[in-house]
Amino acid sequence: MAMELVRPSINYKDSYLAAIQEFRAEGKKMDVDIDGPDKQFGAHVEQLNGRAEGKYLKPGYVPESVFWLVDGGTFIGQIRIRHTLTDHLMRIGGHIGYSIRPSMRQQGYGTEILRLALPKAKELGISRALLTCDDCNIASQRIIEKNGGVLENTVPNPEGGPDKLRFWICT
Repeated sequence: MAMELVRPSINYKDSYLAAIQEFRAEGKKMDVDIDGPDKQFGAHVEQLNGRAEGKYLKPGYVPESVFWLVDGGTFIGQIRIRHTLTDHLMRIGGHIGYSIRPSMRQQGYGTEILRLALPKAKELGISRALLTCDDCNIASQRIIEKNGGVLENTVPNPEGGPDKLRFWICT
């Protein structure tokens, strides 16, 4: 099986849950809390997939298409393509956000997940995608640039923390 972007699926449960534990071990809070039975995981997958149709969204959130990068049946990372931008997303969030599980970083997966997601953004009608990253996140900056990202500016993070670099990529 080759590396591909797929919609969230219960087929990757064990690998996905292992990745969640890796993220938690490095102190990242995930938007999920699923360690329970298959039914609970199935509901989580349904919620992730429903976001593209505007279902299960928190107040103030926009529809987003969620895809998982898998390689040989193993969950590698996740990418979210936000269909529209709020003022907050326009400033620091962007159209596309991605994460690669800690044990799989520095292997080219970040560049590949973004490369595979850009045509999907275009299918959603996004001709220019905004991506942001912390100004101290050199790896993410390189991933965005390798995929054609052009730096527009740096903005202060209104939530505190590192300033944000804002890039545009033509899809």
